[in-house]
Amino acid sequence: MESINAKYVSQKISKTRWRPVSYSALQQPDIFVTGSWDNEENKVSFWSIGSHEASANEDRFEGDPQLLCDQRHNGDVLDLQFLDPDRVVTASSTGAVTIFHHHQNNQTVSVAHRWPRAHRYPCDNAPCTGVVCSSPEIVTVGEDGRVVIFRADQRGSDPLPENADSSTIHAVTYLRTTEILTVNSIGQLKMWDFRQQSSSPSQILSLSGDRVPLHCVDRHPNQQHIVATGGQDGMLCVWDMRQGSAPFSLMEAHSAEMWEVHFHPTNPDHLFTCSEDGSLLHWETLSPSDMASYLQGGRNNSMLSRSAMAPAGGTQSLISTWLTGDSSKARLETTHMLPSQTLSVNTLDVLGQCLVCGTDGEAIFVNRQVPV
Repeated sequence: MESINAKYVSQKISKTRWRPVSYSALQQPDIFVTGSWDNEENKVSFWSIGSHEASANEDRFEGDPQLLCDQRHNGDVLDLQFLDPDRVVTASSTGAVTIFHHHQNNQTVSVAHRWPRAHRYPCDNAPCTGVVCSSPEIVTVGEDGRVVIFRADQRGSDPLPENADSSTIHAVTYLRTTEILTVNSIGQLKMWDFRQQSSSPSQILSLSGDRVPLHCVDRHPNQQHIVATGGQDGMLCVWDMRQGSAPFSLMEAHSAEMWEVHFHPTNPDHLFTCSEDGSLLHWETLSPSDMASYLQGGRNNSMLSRSAMAPAGGTQSLISTWLTGDSSKARLETTHMLPSQTLSVNTLDVLGQCLVCGTDGEAIFVNRQVPV
């Protein structure tokens, strides 16, 4: 636990994301952004964890986050994504979608563009609950059940289906370049294909029985048919988009709402979840041989694991351990990442060996030595 730094920031943190780095240059992340909620004045803030080589005579912790700059945000920040290394897109409880530009030369942040009523009811604004970016494309979802596509270089918008969902959409992610996944308040996972000019999803999967709201979704970075979700009951669900309409597996994860789930972007045998119950969990799939077939090149040889895990046509392709039904073949280890249970852990992000999370206890936690 000694590798975790806590920073108290006097605001409840709703979202946090690492600034993208170049994998080819083997950079470790150094800057992250946070958004706040439920404060008198909410903010989007940029932080640095500083040099990776803190000298011995420095008093402060290695990587103690330092505030670089911040900017006021209208409404609660309900989601936050980097569009590119200099621009961040926020989803607001006011229904607005805003692009913030981080000027790294003088450490200031400005509003580059704002769509004030991206999500709305006939008589009022509807909270924008989720955003996902693939520059210049920005896809947002909201409490109004709409999916809207913006382009960063254009002022207009393109609502996908005018009423994509009759219930609140809580989160969105890309499945492939032309397909997105949404999760909603009645336990459904829906796939939308931009190429089809249709107002209905191309696929609907759902939890059987009780319609437990789903709050978060992420897809496996290499095997795009594998998707993880979490929801109100704290269960971790893993889905195989190629077959069936129900989750492939359900795992008891948290004792309250799961707010975010993230596969590690380059080592997807590792997954992270956080919850209203104040916990942050690190999940790791292990097989008896520890996946020796593709780990011979060393655990951090991401190029090897990427090619080995990529969906291949033949039966020789590796079956992801997330979809190994026989528990004797694959073992799942979970580790608590925070020193003690706190107030709700609302958000997390992981990149390289660095993990950041934000809480209702007005704290940011940074761990720079995540064992992945």
